[in-house]
Amino acid sequence: MAGADAGDRCVSVSAQAQQLRHAVTECIEPGSVIVGCSGGPDSLALADAAAWAVPHIGGTLAVVIVDHGLQEDSADVAQRAAEACRATGIDDVEIRRVQVGTEGGPEAAARAARREALLAAAQERRSRQILLAHTRDDQAETVLLRLARGSGARSLSAMRACDAPWHRPFLDLPRKLVQHVARERFEPLGFTPWDDPHNHDPRFARVRVRKSLDILESELGPGLAGNLARSAKLLGDDADALEAWAEGEFERIVHSETGSTVADIPALVELPRAVRTRVLRLMHQRLVGIHEDLSFDHIQQIEALVSRWKGQGPTSLPGEVTASVECGRLTLLVQPQEM
Repeated sequence: MAGADAGDRCVSVSAQAQQLRHAVTECIEPGSVIVGCSGGPDSLALADAAAWAVPHIGGTLAVVIVDHGLQEDSADVAQRAAEACRATGIDDVEIRRVQVGTEGGPEAAARAARREALLAAAQERRSRQILLAHTRDDQAETVLLRLARGSGARSLSAMRACDAPWHRPFLDLPRKLVQHVARERFEPLGFTPWDDPHNHDPRFARVRVRKSLDILESELGPGLAGNLARSAKLLGDDADALEAWAEGEFERIVHSETGSTVADIPALVELPRAVRTRVLRLMHQRLVGIHEDLSFDHIQQIEALVSRWKGQGPTSLPGEVTASVECGRLTLLVQPQEM
């Protein structure tokens, strides 16, 4: 990587650009850092800020540009983004072409392919710091999306600023500020940040939510995005506390054996519902891991066995697990596979 002042390019740096640099500095530790870049204004602004921040903290920086191959000119967009990043003084710039599947819909599939590529690049460089350019507006949109789906505190807490290896330095900053800095830093060099047509395509849920957020803000007054992001942060604190409580109770009252988890009903009933339901989820996760997650309805079914049991029989759960009550105890049991 070029010298630490290469990103200044012999011009003054605005207070807004300094704010982005400070955000990155506060988010990282010395060592290897990866920036995920699309060529859009948010990620280019992130690469530019990191080009200054990483050498000042002490570390190495690489930019990984993920080409999803979903548009005809995607290779050209990726190449142009690489040139823009190199203009900030970053030597290690890599383009990775990925294959996007179909599972979960186009947005989820693209995100999964992108994350897999970034994780692979980080593993190769022995990095545990992958920087993403999500802004406060992205956070607000995520909260609205999850509200529409009927989510709990953990889901509504949305994205975390630091959820290793993922780091989001701009999560408390408005998109308008980040994009202003991108134009300020790159247009004098002849680079115009890419405007992804998918960001305007109403087929995608996030685009519809973005437009809805604009309408809500015009009706309810400015500051809605910031308030939603603030709510996400507060809910994240609450979810952390409840999950820590539930983990302690799980260790105290749940007996685990190969293929089963068991807890006394009276011990479960004395817990607050928000803690109890988390213990129930942990009982299931201990058996099958986090990939066979329980839905709201599943939790309700197990909860009914605990707090409203009237002799009902076993209930089936994901991962070939059954939940049943016998002799005052709740048992979650992995059913043996039939030969």
